[in-house]
This record gives sequence, C-alpha cells and structure tokens, in this order.
Amino acid sequence: MKLASLKEGGRDGTLIVVSKDLRRAVRATGIAPTLQRALEDWSNTAPRLNGLYEALQGSAAETINGEPVFAVDFTAFASPLPRAYEFVDGSAYLPHVARVRKARGAEVPESFYTDPLMYQAVSAGFYGPRDPVLVADEAYGIDLEAEVVIVTDDVPQGATPAQASGHIQLVGLVNDVSLRHLIPGELAKGFGFLQSKPRSALSPVFVTPDELGAAWRDDKVHLPLLTHINGAWFGAPEAGVDMQFNFAQLVAHAARTRPLSAGTIVGSGTVANEDTGKGASCFAELRTVETLRDGKPSTPFMRFGDTVRIEMLDAGGASIFGAIEQRIAQA
Repeated sequence: MKLASLKEGGRDGTLIVVSKDLRRAVRATGIAPTLQRALEDWSNTAPRLNGLYEALQGSAAETINGEPVFAVDFTAFASPLPRAYEFVDGSAYLPHVARVRKARGAEVPESFYTDPLMYQAVSAGFYGPRDPVLVADEAYGIDLEAEVVIVTDDVPQGATPAQASGHIQLVGLVNDVSLRHLIPGELAKGFGFLQSKPRSALSPVFVTPDELGAAWRDDKVHLPLLTHINGAWFGAPEAGVDMQFNFAQLVAHAARTRPLSAGTIVGSGTVANEDTGKGASCFAELRTVETLRDGKPSTPFMRFGDTVRIEMLDAGGASIFGAIEQRIAQA
C-alpha cells in the first residue's frame, strides 16, 4: 500500500491512503489520525489500511467508508512523516565514501567495511515534497543528497539484522540537504554535524516493501534513483548495487545500544555506484569525480532559483513514491 500525509490537522499532518497510480486518495483518519499513530499500533492498523488501499484500487466510488475520494495534489502534501522521533542517516555506498576520501588523499579505514557510518540527523521537521529549500546564504555550499529511506515500527535494543528486517515497514526517498562549506569546520571539532545539516524533504508517498515487488530483496531497493537539476539529467545510480550495508544491517547498527521508536527513519546515505557513468546523487560526488579526473572541481554547488527533482520509477516507468520537487530559495 501507499501512504501519505496532508498539510492539515496539526504538526503531524493527516494520514491518507493513495492509489497505486498516485492519482486518487482518501483520508484514513477512521483508522489512525496520523502516520505516526498508525506505526505505533502497526499490527492492528496495517491490515485495515491495506483494506482501504484495496478498496481505493478496485473502485471508482466517490466515497469509501463515508470518506470522500479526492484527486491527488502533491502541493497539499506534507512529508509522510512531517516530523519523526528519530532520523538516523547512514553512508552505505562505499564508492561515494572512497572517492571523497581519495580526493583529499585519505584511505578508507578497514572498519568502514564492517561497521556502518551513521549520524543522528534532523527529525523535528521535514519539508513537504514541493516546499522550497530555504537557505540564508549561497556561500554555505548548497547541496542535495538523493537517498532511499526506510521506516520502522518499534525495534528492540540489540536486534540482529535478521530480526531488524522484520521491523522495516515502509520505504521512501529523501532529499538530505547538506551545506558543504560548513561541514569541514564542524567535523574538525570532532563532534559531528549541526549547522551543516538543515531540514530535509521526504518523498510524497511511502510504500510498504511488498509494493516494490521483486525490486525489494535482500533488504535493498533494486532500482535506479533518478535525479534532475534544473530539468537536466543529473544521475540515476542503481540503489541495489554497491550498497555495502543493507537496511536490516543499518537498523541493527542503530539499535545496538538502544531501542528504536516506531516511526524511526533510517537513511541509506547518498546513492552512488562504482560506475560513474550512471551520474551522481549529490554535487559533492560530481565535484569529487571532477577533482580526481581534472585536478579540481568545475561544477558549482546549487544557487537560489535552482530546482531539484528526485524520483524512482518501477519497471514499467511509473513513479513509485511521487517526485520530490524543490526550488532553492533564500531564507
């Protein structure tokens, strides 16, 4: 099934069920007022939400269970989780990590191949999928990061990867906004990201893994992640290729010393392949490839007025999650 949230009903939005073709939707407030509430009682709400999804698929009715069916307008959508208790973001694509380190003359530590990189990201609020990205100054080095994310129900502390796999309930996309010129100074302090990681935007719709069919296997999404900048193709690396750690391993890593609350978002990190011909999912990646090839980067970071579109298509060319479409704007 496909779930989303409208920009109504408060800070956590209003839960809706969306048709497979992303054209029609119906409010699900008779089951749960918000997606967060649904995840907190997932064993009970998921079957009922799936029933509503099937009713929406199989009928042209104007109402379902007394709720009006309406045409999808993504500008009215909040992120599926307008805010979350946790967003932990990994960096599971080691070609990206290796290239960035090589460009500055550093080797990849052996531990990176056995122990995932992960940090605590901003979760107090997410941009809607059509909201502008607000930044105070272009000099901050504005960048996108196109990633896949999953959402869990309650995960117990110490869950193994095999156990964690069963707690992955939803899949989506994120534009994990980064301010690249602020990152070096923050990391030099040895205490991680803060000002360099503002709010991100989630895809209009999250889906259950079964909605992906054969593309969801080994706890990975085996499809290209397509990015356009100002309408021009930017990259389409394969999300299921070169992912050193799958989502079950990332969830288990996050839960090693603490339980994860229902609604926890876990990010894959910037999707990248060894094959640079498949393009990039962030400007830092492209600039690194240029540096390794030419001795210096030639592509600037994003400027006010630039647009980004992030999307994933199924084997038939249909959008799965809807597109994240954002414009960079001055705060």
